[in-house]
Amino acid sequence: MSEATGFITFLPHESEGDRAEMPLVTRFFIRSGLLYLIAALLTGLLLAGQFALRLPPWVTTLTPVYFHLFLVGWVTQLIIGVAYWMFPKWSRTRPRGSTLLAWGCYVLLNLGLLLRVVAEPLQSMRPSLGLGWAIVLAALLQWLGGVAFVLNTWSRVKER
Repeated sequence: MSEATGFITFLPHESEGDRAEMPLVTRFFIRSGLLYLIAALLTGLLLAGQFALRLPPWVTTLTPVYFHLFLVGWVTQLIIGVAYWMFPKWSRTRPRGSTLLAWGCYVLLNLGLLLRVVAEPLQSMRPSLGLGWAIVLAALLQWLGGVAFVLNTWSRVKER
Protein backbone atom coordinates (compact mmCIF):
# COMPACT_ATOMS: atom_id res chain seq x y z
CA MET A 1 0.00 0.00 0.00
CA SER A 2 1.40 3.36 -0.96
CA GLU A 3 1.56 5.68 2.03
CA ALA A 4 1.19 8.77 -0.12
CA THR A 5 -1.92 7.69 -2.02
CA GLY A 6 -3.38 4.81 -0.03
CA PHE A 7 -3.76 2.76 -3.22
CA ILE A 8 -2.86 -0.89 -3.30
CA THR A 9 -0.16 -1.89 -5.74
CA PHE A 10 -0.05 -5.58 -6.61
CA LEU A 11 3.27 -5.58 -8.43
CA PRO A 12 5.74 -3.80 -6.17
CA HIS A 13 9.33 -3.20 -7.22
CA GLU A 14 12.32 -4.39 -5.27
CA SER A 15 15.22 -2.01 -4.84
CA GLU A 16 18.64 -2.37 -3.24
CA GLY A 17 17.33 -0.90 0.03
CA ASP A 18 14.65 -3.60 0.34
CA ARG A 19 17.02 -6.38 1.40
CA ALA A 20 16.17 -6.05 5.10
CA GLU A 21 12.48 -5.65 4.31
CA MET A 22 9.91 -8.14 3.10
CA PRO A 23 11.21 -9.98 0.00
CA LEU A 24 9.35 -9.61 -3.29
CA VAL A 25 8.43 -13.30 -3.45
CA THR A 26 6.99 -13.05 0.07
CA ARG A 27 4.84 -10.12 -1.03
CA PHE A 28 3.60 -12.14 -3.98
CA PHE A 29 2.74 -15.11 -1.75
CA ILE A 30 0.91 -12.95 0.79
CA ARG A 31 -0.95 -10.77 -1.71
CA SER A 32 -1.95 -13.79 -3.77
CA GLY A 33 -3.10 -15.45 -0.55
CA LEU A 34 -5.24 -12.43 0.28
CA LEU A 35 -6.86 -12.57 -3.15
CA TYR A 36 -7.49 -16.30 -2.73
CA LEU A 37 -9.06 -15.61 0.67
CA ILE A 38 -11.58 -13.26 -0.96
CA ALA A 39 -12.22 -15.81 -3.74
CA ALA A 40 -12.66 -18.63 -1.20
CA LEU A 41 -15.08 -16.62 0.94
CA LEU A 42 -17.08 -15.61 -2.14
CA THR A 43 -17.21 -19.27 -3.22
CA GLY A 44 -18.33 -20.20 0.30
CA LEU A 45 -21.03 -17.56 0.11
CA LEU A 46 -22.30 -19.03 -3.17
CA LEU A 47 -22.31 -22.51 -1.66
CA ALA A 48 -24.11 -21.36 1.50
CA GLY A 49 -26.69 -19.39 -0.44
CA GLN A 50 -27.26 -21.88 -3.23
CA PHE A 51 -30.77 -22.95 -2.18
CA ALA A 52 -31.94 -19.67 -0.64
CA LEU A 53 -30.79 -17.72 -3.70
CA ARG A 54 -32.01 -20.44 -6.10
CA LEU A 55 -28.64 -20.70 -7.79
CA PRO A 56 -28.11 -23.29 -10.52
CA PRO A 57 -27.28 -26.87 -9.45
CA TRP A 58 -23.71 -26.68 -10.82
CA VAL A 59 -22.80 -24.44 -7.86
CA THR A 60 -22.42 -27.60 -5.74
CA THR A 61 -19.44 -28.56 -7.93
CA LEU A 62 -17.58 -25.64 -6.35
CA THR A 63 -17.20 -27.40 -2.98
CA PRO A 64 -13.67 -28.70 -3.70
CA VAL A 65 -12.81 -25.33 -5.25
CA TYR A 66 -13.78 -23.64 -1.98
CA PHE A 67 -11.50 -25.92 0.05
CA HIS A 68 -8.56 -25.61 -2.35
CA LEU A 69 -8.84 -21.82 -2.56
CA PHE A 70 -9.00 -21.60 1.21
CA LEU A 71 -6.35 -24.14 2.21
CA VAL A 72 -3.84 -23.95 -0.65
CA GLY A 73 -4.59 -20.44 -1.87
CA TRP A 74 -4.95 -18.62 1.44
CA VAL A 75 -3.52 -20.67 4.31
CA THR A 76 -0.61 -22.39 2.55
CA GLN A 77 0.54 -19.31 0.67
CA LEU A 78 0.40 -17.13 3.76
CA ILE A 79 2.45 -19.69 5.69
CA ILE A 80 5.01 -20.11 2.90
CA GLY A 81 5.37 -16.37 2.35
CA VAL A 82 5.92 -15.61 6.03
CA ALA A 83 8.21 -18.64 6.50
CA TYR A 84 10.41 -17.57 3.58
CA TRP A 85 10.72 -14.12 5.10
CA MET A 86 10.99 -14.87 8.83
CA PHE A 87 12.68 -18.26 9.29
CA PRO A 88 16.31 -18.22 10.48
CA LYS A 89 18.88 -17.22 7.91
CA TRP A 90 20.40 -19.93 5.72
CA SER A 91 23.75 -18.14 5.30
CA ARG A 92 25.14 -14.62 5.17
CA THR A 93 25.39 -14.66 1.39
CA ARG A 94 22.02 -16.35 0.81
CA PRO A 95 19.95 -15.58 3.91
CA ARG A 96 16.74 -17.11 2.56
CA GLY A 97 18.19 -19.92 0.50
CA SER A 98 17.42 -20.06 -3.20
CA THR A 99 15.33 -17.28 -4.70
CA LEU A 100 14.84 -19.51 -7.75
CA LEU A 101 13.33 -22.29 -5.59
CA ALA A 102 11.08 -19.75 -3.85
CA TRP A 103 9.76 -18.44 -7.17
CA GLY A 104 9.49 -22.00 -8.48
CA CYS A 105 7.37 -22.88 -5.47
CA TYR A 106 5.14 -19.85 -6.09
CA VAL A 107 4.64 -20.57 -9.79
CA LEU A 108 4.09 -24.33 -9.37
CA LEU A 109 1.68 -23.92 -6.46
CA ASN A 110 -0.38 -21.28 -8.25
CA LEU A 111 -0.45 -23.01 -11.64
CA GLY A 112 -1.59 -26.18 -9.91
CA LEU A 113 -4.23 -24.37 -7.90
CA LEU A 114 -5.65 -22.46 -10.87
CA LEU A 115 -5.74 -25.60 -13.02
CA ARG A 116 -7.51 -27.44 -10.22
CA VAL A 117 -10.05 -24.61 -9.74
CA VAL A 118 -11.02 -24.95 -13.40
CA ALA A 119 -10.73 -28.73 -13.91
CA GLU A 120 -12.46 -30.09 -10.80
CA PRO A 121 -15.90 -28.52 -11.34
CA LEU A 122 -15.78 -29.36 -15.05
CA GLN A 123 -14.87 -32.97 -14.24
CA SER A 124 -17.85 -33.13 -11.86
CA MET A 125 -20.24 -31.82 -14.52
CA ARG A 126 -18.85 -33.67 -17.56
CA PRO A 127 -16.36 -36.36 -16.61
CA SER A 128 -13.64 -37.04 -19.15
CA LEU A 129 -10.24 -38.65 -19.27
CA GLY A 130 -8.65 -35.33 -20.26
CA LEU A 131 -10.08 -33.51 -17.26
CA GLY A 132 -9.07 -36.40 -15.02
CA TRP A 133 -5.49 -36.00 -16.22
CA ALA A 134 -5.73 -32.22 -15.79
CA ILE A 135 -6.56 -32.80 -12.12
CA VAL A 136 -3.62 -35.19 -11.79
CA LEU A 137 -1.35 -32.57 -13.40
CA ALA A 138 -2.74 -29.90 -11.04
CA ALA A 139 -2.02 -32.10 -8.02
CA LEU A 140 1.49 -32.84 -9.34
CA LEU A 141 2.22 -29.12 -9.82
CA GLN A 142 1.06 -28.40 -6.27
CA TRP A 143 3.16 -31.27 -4.91
CA LEU A 144 6.24 -30.02 -6.79
CA GLY A 145 5.62 -26.55 -5.35
CA GLY A 146 5.51 -28.09 -1.89
CA VAL A 147 8.74 -29.99 -2.54
CA ALA A 148 10.43 -26.76 -3.69
CA PHE A 149 9.35 -25.09 -0.45
CA VAL A 150 10.62 -27.97 1.71
CA LEU A 151 13.96 -28.10 -0.14
CA ASN A 152 14.42 -24.37 0.34
CA THR A 153 13.31 -24.31 3.98
CA TRP A 154 14.54 -27.56 5.56
CA SER A 155 18.04 -26.36 6.43
CA ARG A 156 16.67 -23.11 7.87
CA VAL A 157 14.93 -25.03 10.66
CA LYS A 158 17.71 -25.16 13.22
CA GLU A 159 18.37 -24.58 16.88
CA ARG A 160 20.22 -21.29 16.41
